[in-house]
Amino acid sequence: MPPGKRAFSSDSCLPMTDSSPQSNPNAVPGAADVPAAAEGQQQEQRRGGGRGERGDRRGGRRGDRRNQERDSEWQERVVQIRRVSKTVKGGKKMSFRAIVVVGNEKGQVGVGVGKAGDVIGAVRKGVADGKKHLVKVPLTRHNSIPTLSNGRDGAASVLIRPAAPGTGVIAGGSIRTVLELAGIKNVLAKRLGSKTPLNNARAAMVALSLLRTHKETAKERGISLEQIYS
Repeated sequence: MPPGKRAFSSDSCLPMTDSSPQSNPNAVPGAADVPAAAEGQQQEQRRGGGRGERGDRRGGRRGDRRNQERDSEWQERVVQIRRVSKTVKGGKKMSFRAIVVVGNEKGQVGVGVGKAGDVIGAVRKGVADGKKHLVKVPLTRHNSIPTLSNGRDGAASVLIRPAAPGTGVIAGGSIRTVLELAGIKNVLAKRLGSKTPLNNARAAMVALSLLRTHKETAKERGISLEQIYS
């Protein structure tokens, strides 16, 4: 062998073969490929779950917005807050009593009473109690009442009667608060008897609950609507 030349073995002359497996579409993925596929599915599930969570959040926000709009329709006015006491075995237990009138100025109004150790809790309970005792008031085109009515609660008596447009609410105290939150714009009211705010408010509620439209009165009497006006 001449100097300066290397000797090649017979194995080096053999053709090089590709040791990597050929891609087969029907082949089962190897163990190295399974985690990648699982990660892809997990990512898709996460994306889908994120979309679901976003939808739930949006639905919750819409529900909260509807509840806020529903609550914003109601107006609350505190008529009176007094500090009361109850005699117990250990002495006297002090608390607060709140008289609250709730209404939407569209023909619905209620009077509630709440008692609690603090003023905020008493008002909150009064609002809840007022919404449980709502009365629907029939209103005319001029935001007045259809007929005269008289209500009584305890020693308090309240007389309310319709008024012409532009008269306004001629009443005072808790009676005025009840009539305004009921949505009545033109009415005349007179307090007869006790001056207690709670009894007057409840007497006004009784008077409003006794109101009937002319159509309902004609149906109860079994006569036509024309006979009532005649």
